[in-house]
Amino acid sequence: MNPRGNTLRLTAVSALVVLTLTGFSTGRGGSGGGDGGGGGGCSSSDQNHDSSSSSGGGSHRDHDDDDDYGTSGSGGGSGDASTSPQDATVELVSCASEASPYATVEVTNRDSVAGVFTVTVTFEDTTGGEVVSQSQDVDVPANDTATVRVNVGDSRDVTRVAECDPDLYAPAVR
Repeated sequence: MNPRGNTLRLTAVSALVVLTLTGFSTGRGGSGGGDGGGGGGCSSSDQNHDSSSSSGGGSHRDHDDDDDYGTSGSGGGSGDASTSPQDATVELVSCASEASPYATVEVTNRDSVAGVFTVTVTFEDTTGGEVVSQSQDVDVPANDTATVRVNVGDSRDVTRVAECDPDLYAPAVR
């Protein structure tokens, strides 16, 4: 037998085995769209292979990225946003007075999910200074408006109130 021929054959087979084990692929080059995405090159388990980093369209999924596939925050996947209400809007109806020691506000929930919202009203004196700030939770049905009274609290503070300044948005209680 020819030792040089065996050595060349063994080297070629070894190179092919190494290329196969490292994930090198010869027929997947280019950055086209479709279902291949980018391709070619070597693959390593510590590389990021999520579809947001590939050029071209489509999605690219290698054998070693099952653990991080589909975990990206972008895209049209399902999430909690559809079940958690967004902030509600707040509008002042009437300010507090000695006869009515509370501010009346309307809280509008424009979301398709009912929620409990925290309304905050700052009661101010004639100079615009804060007398007191009070909060009230209110339950508002989906796509609806609720009216709520936010009490000033201490009766001594009521006599000092000249203006009511509600926060424009009421955050959902989570």
